[in-house]
Amino acid sequence: MNNHYSFETLQVHAGQEVDPTTLSRAVPLYQTTSYLFKNSEHGANLFALKEFGNIYTRLQNPTTDVFEKRIAALEGCVAALAVASGTAVQFIALNNILLLGDNFVSTSHLYGGTYNQFKVSFKRLGVEVRFAKSEDINEYERLIDAKTKAIYLETISNPGFSIPDFEEFAKLAKKYDIPLIVDNTFACGGYLFRPLEHGASIVVESATKCKISTLSTQN
Repeated sequence: MNNHYSFETLQVHAGQEVDPTTLSRAVPLYQTTSYLFKNSEHGANLFALKEFGNIYTRLQNPTTDVFEKRIAALEGCVAALAVASGTAVQFIALNNILLLGDNFVSTSHLYGGTYNQFKVSFKRLGVEVRFAKSEDINEYERLIDAKTKAIYLETISNPGFSIPDFEEFAKLAKKYDIPLIVDNTFACGGYLFRPLEHGASIVVESATKCKISTLSTQN
């Protein structure tokens, strides 16, 4: 669905293609784990990624597909990925760009679960998180070195409610050619703020507070 529709319309209809057989207005809940293949060649093409389609619901599901497309529309991004939890999406967003010995810089004003994952879980994997003591941009830049692979912020910090200067942080990330990752949970999935429109590279958010557990990318 085109993003020129209002936010309210996108919330209700984005990502859905109405089933031509049932004409159901609501998105169906597909509870299947598996899918049929038209023939052996069709199945082989799907598993070889030569053809798009459903293989196994852990990889893709029609209900989840609508959900992801709807969030992408609300955040104004190209695509979104739904996963099991907020901490899972944080891990996926960072683990895909971090290697043993790398580090990333983050605010110290973080949700408790996020702080513990960064300080404890990533440390076990050989990845260091460097917590800035304030939202001063210079404090962040001081912590960046050749092994820094990302900057991580929250749109509105939980529970401190601090709000970073996103344009300045976007400039800093661009200066060092690293992604700016933003947890947009408290901004309600693009309703209050769209980080991608202010220089963020990746947006993550959690369903338990506002909407979803997704990873959204600008390109």
